[in-house]
Amino acid sequence: MEKLLFIQTGFGVDVHGQNVTKAAVRAVRNAIFTNSMPGIEDLLPEKNLNNMIVNVKLALPVDAALLDHDAIKEIIPYGTVTIETMSGGMMTTSGIFLADKEDKNDLMYMVNASVETGY
Repeated sequence: MEKLLFIQTGFGVDVHGQNVTKAAVRAVRNAIFTNSMPGIEDLLPEKNLNNMIVNVKLALPVDAALLDHDAIKEIIPYGTVTIETMSGGMMTTSGIFLADKEDKNDLMYMVNASVETGY
């Protein structure tokens, strides 16, 4: 990325089902869905949103191989998206096991996200 313009941060949880992708999608949505970047088009090459570069950094509590990258990319509406994962996040008890919610155990997964936007 030549020029970093905006950084958004978020947090997501999957309380039941132990699905790191679900928690990561929620973290990215938390980061990007409460922000507005008016005038960003004027800062991008050719004033085109598709020339934006979006780097998503995710701190995951489990093996990154369990993350569905395409599910993350689907919620970023413009630009070229890259995903970087690192160890982090948290697993902690939800206090309850619900078989009908596809629980494998009583853990909930928490993911932290940083979404960097630029060109």
